[in-house]
Amino acid sequence: MKRKIILLAGPTASGKTQLAIYLAKKINGEIINADSMQVYKDFKVLSSRPSESELRLAKHHLYGFQSSGVIFSTGKWLKLVKSTIHKIITKGKVPILVGGTGLYFKAITDGISKIPNIKLSDRNKIRNLHNKIGQKKFYRKLIKLDPLSKNKISSTDTQRSLRAYEVKKYTKKSIYDWAKKTKPLFTKYNIKKLFINTPKNQLLKNIELRTNSMIKNKCIEEVKKFKKKRLKKSLSPNKIIGVHEIQRFLNGDFDQESLVELINIKTRQYAKRQKTWSRAHMSDWHMIYSSNSSILLKKILNLVS
Repeated sequence: MKRKIILLAGPTASGKTQLAIYLAKKINGEIINADSMQVYKDFKVLSSRPSESELRLAKHHLYGFQSSGVIFSTGKWLKLVKSTIHKIITKGKVPILVGGTGLYFKAITDGISKIPNIKLSDRNKIRNLHNKIGQKKFYRKLIKLDPLSKNKISSTDTQRSLRAYEVKKYTKKSIYDWAKKTKPLFTKYNIKKLFINTPKNQLLKNIELRTNSMIKNKCIEEVKKFKKKRLKKSLSPNKIIGVHEIQRFLNGDFDQESLVELINIKTRQYAKRQKTWSRAHMSDWHMIYSSNSSILLKKILNLVS
């Protein structure tokens, strides 16, 4: 009988943390982070990491361990996850991967392409070019160099633009051609794939409530401390929703009411992208939802049993 791995995905503010904790307690599971922004030490509030009380309710892994000054890739995450899954299963428990990062879940279900290592000096050349010409012009150069990136990478996504550019330039092959050669890593496991498909109206309410909670829980202080580190703007933590907006607020560009609305808008846009991703890449997942939490939990238990 195959051992189980449970994947619990969903848009931001869909209540995945609480569901994962309930599930872990019911099936003797341990929770693994599958959110690319919740790995960073500096952002507990803005990244919506589990609270101290939530962490005490179930064993959690790979939350808040990574320095913001280090590039952290899907490949690095997958390597840590493989080790963590093995440790959890060795203890006779069930790994429950929870988050909203589509690429992380795709790495679990499909594997990850084995792109040859690119020298640090070459990668730095690409980053220097990016710093010189800016993301807008760099993105145009990327599309010219690698047309396959068009419509697959957002024009504002610095990290993925840089990666696609360096892969094409130094391997002479598109990152998307490399992706075709991936092989699943967890074929010996029974993978249960669940997506919390929260309706739009409910999601909007959840987002507003969470943003207000973040402000009360001193997310502004998080950004003040982060800003003092003077890290490169191309690093991923700068992309966490609220970082740029709070920096502008601290500069006096607008008042707190406008800050809250901007964070809400950015979060709604992100949730929409997550749901779009799910339709394109998660067609074989169980799409579940109920406004009644007990009914939703029963649905999840039925699907993972």
